[in-house]
Amino acid sequence: MIIEPLALTPDHDLPGPLLTELTALYASNHEFYALSGDFPDPQDIRPEQVAAALADELANPDVDVLLARSAGRLVAVAITLAHHPDPADPDPWIGLLLVAAEEQGKGYGRQLATHIEDGFREAVRDAVRLAALDNNPAALTFWTAIGYEIIGHRKDRQLGRPCAVLRKILH
Repeated sequence: MIIEPLALTPDHDLPGPLLTELTALYASNHEFYALSGDFPDPQDIRPEQVAAALADELANPDVDVLLARSAGRLVAVAITLAHHPDPADPDPWIGLLLVAAEEQGKGYGRQLATHIEDGFREAVRDAVRLAALDNNPAALTFWTAIGYEIIGHRKDRQLGRPCAVLRKILH
């Protein structure tokens, strides 16, 4: 698997072919988006919706978007946040780790999470956090299986959804 940062065009746009790939990856996860409410119709996720969601993320200089490819095919995407908006929170965050539905269970999510953790270790960060929707037991199972511990519950900042906050010590 090859992991690379998302590269925008010189005009700071998503390249068309990449947007097509990202839309297919997001759309393959309609069950997750039915739980999250991030898109109006999880059965019909459109390129302009994905572009708008990513534009909001890419407008933040603390955000990185990573693309994971296997055999040239986009299999996963991750969005990380180097600094949480809450100044009392010292840890970086994984905002999203999404594996194409047909590729789940093949280890891509675990490899991408390890890559992110290694990057934060190299940046001398002590831990990493994420929030998993309370109504998404599969996500909670995945994250706890790779060493994350639930440290609390709260509503997310974006839509007020009930979430478990998980943290993994990196050192």
